[in-house]
Amino acid sequence: MLISVAWLNRCLDPAGLSADEVGAALERMGFPLDGRETRADGDVTLDVEITSNRGDCMSHLGLAREVAAATGRRLATPVIPFDPAIGPGSATSAESIVTVENRAPEVCPRFTARVIRGVRVGPSPSWLVQALESVGQRSVNSVVDASNFVLFEYGQPTHTFDLATVHGSEIIVRPAHDAERLVALDGREHTLRTDDLVVADAERAVSIAGVIGGEETAVTERTTDLLLEAATWSPAVVRRMARRLRTTTDASRRFERLVDPRTLDEPAARVAALVLEIAGGELLAGVVDRGAEPEPRRDITLRPRRADRVLGIVIPPMEMAEHLALLGIDAEIEEGGARLRCTPPAHRPDLTREVDLIEEVVRVHGFERVPINERMAVEVKPLQREERAAREVATVLAGLGFYETVTFSFVASEEASRFMPPGMRALSVDEERRRGEPTLRPSVVPSLMRVRRVNQDAGAAEGVRLFEAASVFAETDDGATIENRNLALMMDARDEQLGWREMRGVIEAVAQSVGGAEARVEIEPAPAVFAACRADAHAAVLINGAHAGYMALLADEALASADLAQPAVVAELNLPALVALESGATRVTPPPAFPAIERDLSVVVDDAVAWSAIESAVRAEEPALLEGLRYVGVYRGKQVGAGKKSVTLRLVFRDPGRTLRHEEVDPQVAQVVAALERKVGAALRA
Repeated sequence: MLISVAWLNRCLDPAGLSADEVGAALERMGFPLDGRETRADGDVTLDVEITSNRGDCMSHLGLAREVAAATGRRLATPVIPFDPAIGPGSATSAESIVTVENRAPEVCPRFTARVIRGVRVGPSPSWLVQALESVGQRSVNSVVDASNFVLFEYGQPTHTFDLATVHGSEIIVRPAHDAERLVALDGREHTLRTDDLVVADAERAVSIAGVIGGEETAVTERTTDLLLEAATWSPAVVRRMARRLRTTTDASRRFERLVDPRTLDEPAARVAALVLEIAGGELLAGVVDRGAEPEPRRDITLRPRRADRVLGIVIPPMEMAEHLALLGIDAEIEEGGARLRCTPPAHRPDLTREVDLIEEVVRVHGFERVPINERMAVEVKPLQREERAAREVATVLAGLGFYETVTFSFVASEEASRFMPPGMRALSVDEERRRGEPTLRPSVVPSLMRVRRVNQDAGAAEGVRLFEAASVFAETDDGATIENRNLALMMDARDEQLGWREMRGVIEAVAQSVGGAEARVEIEPAPAVFAACRADAHAAVLINGAHAGYMALLADEALASADLAQPAVVAELNLPALVALESGATRVTPPPAFPAIERDLSVVVDDAVAWSAIESAVRAEEPALLEGLRYVGVYRGKQVGAGKKSVTLRLVFRDPGRTLRHEEVDPQVAQVVAALERKVGAALRA
């Protein structure tokens, strides 16, 4: 923001600070300078960096308040020669001339209107022109210049309408009509949407709320009666409209940082007083005020001992209260100095927490007075559970040949639609803001597919394995937003059967790396959740009996749309579900002292019987001394018959206290064979 040193000095008592002194005071208070220019008249213009939470400092009075606190001066506010709420005593009230209707109080917390009759619009006096030029503004006319002057003085945008052009002498704050048009003060015509907010008269929109006024109601040399608007708007609404319409103004920059409804009256009265001074006229009595009752100022408790611990120095409670008072923060010492009850002023909506007040104290006290120790005591803590699990998963996947990707959260709408779960809809931003990729991804897989294509184009023909842990987004039909963190896996699968089995092994390795060797993974055939997945190669992933995600082969259409030449198998697991598996401390057991006995069984079952059914049938029997059960392979061919397959499984038996004999495990093997015959219709292959 540009400020004039001469103008700033008029807001200080005593004045007389040089440009160097002003710059040093601002930097001490946390406002660095981005530039400096000395003007021909001897004034100096400073370009001050303002953080997004300090809308109150986008004005000369706001920055003067900071300089005053840093230099021990007083803030000198302008003198308004009448009561801002009543006016100078006109016999006619503003309410009798104009009507105001606020149909959107949720986004227009307060709208006020004043009426000035009989003005003579003309050139501004030289002091006003000089003040505006010192901050890069051009003079328009006496009325518009008065409004712009107060914008840079107080930080409160106001707008003046030619009352004769306001149809019906009626002001309505409302959403815009679909395709409603308005020619703005800059000459550009805007086509509005129903989610835009406008100030309208009885017939059409006359201003885009908080952004820019309309050309048809602009104040000109022919204007005699004014309607002076001072209002405040939702920062989100103003920000969205300004971005979409590509119209950023000095007013919109301030409204985007929040203007408190309680701060409107004094700046509006200041504009009215300036207009009366330089353009004449009569200010009608009263203010037409529409909006909700402003919320009372909320007290914040500041504990001096807590502040001392945060800052590392001791500041007496009385001194803390004095520092805060310099910034307009009322601070009352309670409980013998154990706490301060603080009430932030209306122009500081950014102060909401105790730590905010601690920062204000040290800004006034001086950061340079906080000593810097040569050594800093650091207490090393173990990693958080989520971070530990995420690192372990990444380590295991890297060991299995996977490469981690980091991709953007937005994808094309077509990509999102292929991975949209049933009953959900996409979350998107304006197409103009994210051209071609406006949709938040409902799955991480489309991003992995894009990375795979880039590698394919670079010559990586086959064998690529990718993973990423990231957030996914969707919206339910009733408008609730869903956000999950998923772990997505993708690997080439030239041999689909082998790729499917390898992906299952990868999922088991991931689950066991977090949940320990006891973590049990089940893959159950299930209908395809996404259109991008093959209906005949889709399965739900269950870990320890709880649903944790899915795995699938990508459909040919999805591969073709991404220009991928290789078939691919993908999986997506819920990260919170994986983290919940963490088994705590790792248990170390000595190697077995006695050998195991392994028995391979080849059983013929229907082709539709899944391995999970075979595994469940065996484990349900709980054979004595069974240590492990492993899948070995599958065979399909004429030797086992059409619609059949031969599945080979390996049973591992061990006694921890002695060496087993083969005849001791024969009954358990027979028990397993009988269970398979009974539960899945298996026949032992000869």
